[in-house]
Amino acid sequence: MTMCLSEIIDRLERLANPEKVIIKREKFGINALNSMGVYQKDLKIIAKEVGHDYKLAIQLFDTGIYEARILCSKILKPEDITESLMEVWVESFENWEICDSFCMGLFAKSRFARKKIFEWSSRDKEFEKRAGFVIIAAYCMAEKNADNDIFEEFFPLIEREAADDRLYVKKAVNWALRNIGKRNIDLNYSAKIVANKIVKIDSKSAKWIASNALKELEQPTINILDYPRRIYR
Repeated sequence: MTMCLSEIIDRLERLANPEKVIIKREKFGINALNSMGVYQKDLKIIAKEVGHDYKLAIQLFDTGIYEARILCSKILKPEDITESLMEVWVESFENWEICDSFCMGLFAKSRFARKKIFEWSSRDKEFEKRAGFVIIAAYCMAEKNADNDIFEEFFPLIEREAADDRLYVKKAVNWALRNIGKRNIDLNYSAKIVANKIVKIDSKSAKWIASNALKELEQPTINILDYPRRIYR
Protein backbone atom coordinates (compact mmCIF):
# COMPACT_ATOMS: atom_id res chain seq x y z
CA MET A 1 0.00 0.00 0.00
CA THR A 2 1.41 3.35 -1.05
CA MET A 3 1.12 6.06 1.61
CA CYS A 4 2.67 9.51 1.62
CA LEU A 5 4.06 11.34 4.63
CA SER A 6 0.98 13.53 5.14
CA GLU A 7 -1.31 10.49 5.12
CA ILE A 8 0.73 8.75 7.79
CA ILE A 9 0.88 11.85 9.99
CA ASP A 10 -2.88 12.12 9.54
CA ARG A 11 -3.22 8.51 10.67
CA LEU A 12 -1.02 9.10 13.71
CA GLU A 13 -3.02 12.17 14.67
CA ARG A 14 -6.24 10.13 14.60
CA LEU A 15 -4.62 7.52 16.86
CA ALA A 16 -3.09 10.10 19.20
CA ASN A 17 -3.98 9.77 22.87
CA PRO A 18 -2.33 12.09 25.44
CA GLU A 19 -3.29 9.67 28.23
CA LYS A 20 -1.06 7.02 26.66
CA VAL A 21 1.89 9.42 26.84
CA ILE A 22 1.39 9.61 30.60
CA ILE A 23 0.86 5.84 30.97
CA LYS A 24 4.06 5.07 29.04
CA ARG A 25 6.02 7.53 31.14
CA GLU A 26 4.69 6.44 34.54
CA LYS A 27 4.38 2.69 33.94
CA PHE A 28 7.22 1.98 31.53
CA GLY A 29 9.69 4.83 32.09
CA ILE A 30 9.35 6.07 28.52
CA ASN A 31 9.99 9.81 28.43
CA ALA A 32 9.70 11.20 24.92
CA LEU A 33 9.50 14.66 23.41
CA ASN A 34 6.86 15.27 20.73
CA SER A 35 5.05 12.05 21.58
CA MET A 36 1.49 11.62 20.33
CA GLY A 37 0.65 8.63 22.50
CA VAL A 38 0.43 5.85 19.91
CA TYR A 39 1.22 2.29 20.98
CA GLN A 40 3.64 -0.05 19.22
CA LYS A 41 0.86 -2.42 18.13
CA ASP A 42 -0.73 0.37 16.09
CA LEU A 43 2.61 1.39 14.61
CA LYS A 44 3.22 -2.21 13.53
CA ILE A 45 -0.10 -2.25 11.69
CA ILE A 46 0.82 0.92 9.81
CA ALA A 47 4.30 -0.42 9.03
CA LYS A 48 2.84 -3.61 7.60
CA GLU A 49 0.53 -1.60 5.37
CA VAL A 50 3.32 0.68 4.17
CA GLY A 51 6.00 -1.96 3.62
CA HIS A 52 9.64 -1.01 3.03
CA ASP A 53 10.15 2.56 1.86
CA TYR A 54 13.52 4.28 2.21
CA LYS A 55 12.43 7.80 1.24
CA LEU A 56 9.39 7.71 3.48
CA ALA A 57 11.42 6.33 6.39
CA ILE A 58 13.83 9.27 6.22
CA GLN A 59 10.95 11.73 5.97
CA LEU A 60 9.27 10.20 9.01
CA PHE A 61 12.39 10.49 11.14
CA ASP A 62 12.95 14.07 10.07
CA THR A 63 9.50 15.14 11.31
CA GLY A 64 10.81 14.93 14.88
CA ILE A 65 7.57 13.23 15.94
CA TYR A 66 8.39 10.41 18.34
CA GLU A 67 6.05 7.80 16.88
CA ALA A 68 7.03 8.75 13.33
CA ARG A 69 10.63 8.01 14.24
CA ILE A 70 9.75 4.59 15.64
CA LEU A 71 7.79 3.92 12.45
CA CYS A 72 10.91 4.83 10.49
CA SER A 73 12.75 1.95 12.19
CA LYS A 74 10.04 -0.45 11.02
CA ILE A 75 9.91 0.41 7.32
CA LEU A 76 13.60 0.86 6.48
CA LYS A 77 15.45 -2.19 5.19
CA PRO A 78 18.63 -3.03 7.17
CA GLU A 79 20.61 -3.17 3.93
CA ASP A 80 19.62 0.43 3.17
CA ILE A 81 20.97 1.89 6.40
CA THR A 82 24.15 3.94 6.23
CA GLU A 83 26.74 4.44 8.92
CA SER A 84 26.21 8.21 8.89
CA LEU A 85 22.46 7.75 9.47
CA MET A 86 23.17 5.39 12.35
CA GLU A 87 25.40 7.96 13.99
CA VAL A 88 22.87 10.76 13.64
CA TRP A 89 20.03 8.61 14.90
CA VAL A 90 21.77 7.04 17.89
CA GLU A 91 22.50 10.51 19.26
CA SER A 92 18.76 11.26 19.25
CA PHE A 93 17.72 8.27 21.38
CA GLU A 94 15.94 9.55 24.48
CA ASN A 95 14.58 6.35 26.04
CA TRP A 96 14.88 2.57 25.92
CA GLU A 97 11.90 2.05 23.61
CA ILE A 98 13.20 3.97 20.62
CA CYS A 99 16.73 2.72 21.27
CA ASP A 100 15.58 -0.90 21.20
CA SER A 101 13.28 -0.42 18.23
CA PHE A 102 16.15 0.79 16.04
CA CYS A 103 18.78 -1.56 17.42
CA MET A 104 16.76 -4.78 17.32
CA GLY A 105 14.87 -4.35 14.08
CA LEU A 106 17.42 -2.45 12.05
CA PHE A 107 20.94 -1.90 13.37
CA ALA A 108 21.61 -5.50 14.48
CA LYS A 109 20.73 -6.71 10.99
CA SER A 110 22.93 -4.19 9.19
CA ARG A 111 26.46 -4.67 7.91
CA PHE A 112 27.66 -2.17 10.52
CA ALA A 113 26.38 -4.11 13.53
CA ARG A 114 29.70 -5.41 14.88
CA LYS A 115 31.50 -2.12 14.29
CA LYS A 116 28.87 -0.19 16.21
CA ILE A 117 28.89 -2.70 19.06
CA PHE A 118 32.53 -1.91 19.74
CA GLU A 119 32.16 1.83 19.19
CA TRP A 120 28.93 2.49 21.05
CA SER A 121 29.53 0.20 24.03
CA SER A 122 32.26 2.60 25.15
CA ARG A 123 30.16 5.77 24.76
CA ASP A 124 29.31 7.92 27.77
CA LYS A 125 25.68 8.74 27.03
CA GLU A 126 23.26 6.25 28.55
CA PHE A 127 21.24 5.33 25.48
CA GLU A 128 24.18 5.37 23.10
CA LYS A 129 25.96 2.88 25.34
CA ARG A 130 22.76 0.88 25.72
CA ALA A 131 22.52 0.74 21.94
CA GLY A 132 25.82 -1.11 21.72
CA PHE A 133 24.64 -3.83 24.09
CA VAL A 134 21.14 -4.10 22.67
CA ILE A 135 22.75 -4.77 19.30
CA ILE A 136 24.72 -7.61 20.90
CA ALA A 137 21.52 -9.07 22.37
CA ALA A 138 19.72 -8.84 19.03
CA TYR A 139 22.75 -9.93 16.96
CA CYS A 140 22.71 -13.22 18.86
CA MET A 141 19.36 -13.96 17.27
CA ALA A 142 19.81 -12.19 13.91
CA GLU A 143 23.19 -13.69 12.96
CA LYS A 144 22.29 -17.38 13.12
CA ASN A 145 25.33 -18.68 11.23
CA ALA A 146 28.16 -16.81 13.00
CA ASP A 147 30.81 -18.84 14.80
CA ASN A 148 31.42 -18.65 18.52
CA ASP A 149 34.55 -16.51 18.27
CA ILE A 150 32.41 -13.60 17.04
CA PHE A 151 30.45 -13.61 20.29
CA GLU A 152 33.43 -14.31 22.50
CA GLU A 153 34.79 -10.94 21.31
CA PHE A 154 31.91 -9.28 23.17
CA PHE A 155 32.72 -10.72 26.60
CA PRO A 156 35.44 -8.13 27.39
CA LEU A 157 32.96 -5.33 26.60
CA ILE A 158 30.43 -6.86 28.98
CA GLU A 159 33.03 -7.19 31.75
CA ARG A 160 34.28 -3.65 31.16
CA GLU A 161 30.86 -2.03 31.45
CA ALA A 162 29.35 -4.24 34.16
CA ALA A 163 29.96 -1.62 36.85
CA ASP A 164 27.86 1.02 35.07
CA ASP A 165 24.94 1.42 37.46
CA ARG A 166 22.60 3.32 35.14
CA LEU A 167 19.39 1.33 34.85
CA TYR A 168 19.14 1.10 31.08
CA VAL A 169 22.82 0.33 30.64
CA LYS A 170 23.04 -2.45 33.20
CA LYS A 171 19.84 -4.05 31.90
CA ALA A 172 21.26 -4.09 28.37
CA VAL A 173 24.62 -5.50 29.54
CA ASN A 174 22.75 -8.25 31.36
CA TRP A 175 20.59 -8.92 28.30
CA ALA A 176 23.64 -9.21 26.06
CA LEU A 177 25.33 -11.70 28.42
CA ARG A 178 22.20 -13.84 28.72
CA ASN A 179 21.57 -13.95 24.98
CA ILE A 180 25.13 -14.97 24.19
CA GLY A 181 24.75 -17.75 26.75
CA LYS A 182 21.62 -19.00 25.03
CA ARG A 183 23.14 -19.42 21.56
CA ASN A 184 24.62 -22.86 22.16
CA ILE A 185 26.00 -25.10 24.89
CA ASP A 186 29.59 -23.93 24.47
CA LEU A 187 28.73 -20.24 24.70
CA ASN A 188 26.48 -21.05 27.64
CA TYR A 189 29.52 -22.47 29.44
CA SER A 190 31.66 -19.45 28.48
CA ALA A 191 28.99 -16.95 29.51
CA LYS A 192 28.72 -18.56 32.94
CA ILE A 193 32.48 -18.26 33.39
CA VAL A 194 32.25 -14.56 32.52
CA ALA A 195 29.31 -14.09 34.88
CA ASN A 196 31.26 -15.69 37.71
CA LYS A 197 34.09 -13.23 37.07
CA ILE A 198 31.72 -10.27 36.98
CA VAL A 199 30.01 -11.21 40.24
CA LYS A 200 33.33 -10.63 42.04
CA ILE A 201 33.53 -7.00 40.90
CA ASP A 202 32.95 -4.56 43.75
CA SER A 203 29.82 -3.06 42.23
CA LYS A 204 26.12 -3.54 42.93
CA SER A 205 25.42 -3.29 39.24
CA ALA A 206 27.98 -5.95 38.33
CA LYS A 207 26.71 -8.31 41.00
CA TRP A 208 23.13 -7.90 39.78
CA ILE A 209 24.12 -8.39 36.13
CA ALA A 210 26.02 -11.57 36.93
CA SER A 211 23.63 -13.14 39.44
CA ASN A 212 20.60 -12.44 37.27
CA ALA A 213 22.33 -13.92 34.21
CA LEU A 214 23.45 -17.00 36.11
CA LYS A 215 19.93 -17.55 37.40
CA GLU A 216 18.77 -18.02 33.80
CA LEU A 217 21.86 -19.59 32.27
CA GLU A 218 22.06 -22.32 34.93
CA GLN A 219 18.44 -23.40 34.63
CA PRO A 220 18.10 -27.04 33.51
CA THR A 221 15.16 -26.00 31.31
CA ILE A 222 16.93 -23.12 29.58
CA ASN A 223 16.11 -22.82 25.87
CA ILE A 224 19.40 -23.23 24.02
CA LEU A 225 19.05 -22.11 20.39
CA ASP A 226 21.83 -24.28 18.92
CA TYR A 227 23.23 -21.56 16.63
CA PRO A 228 24.98 -22.13 14.28
CA ARG A 229 22.88 -25.20 13.60
CA ARG A 230 25.30 -26.64 11.07
CA ILE A 231 27.45 -27.43 14.11
CA TYR A 232 25.04 -27.87 17.01
CA ARG A 233 22.27 -29.83 15.27
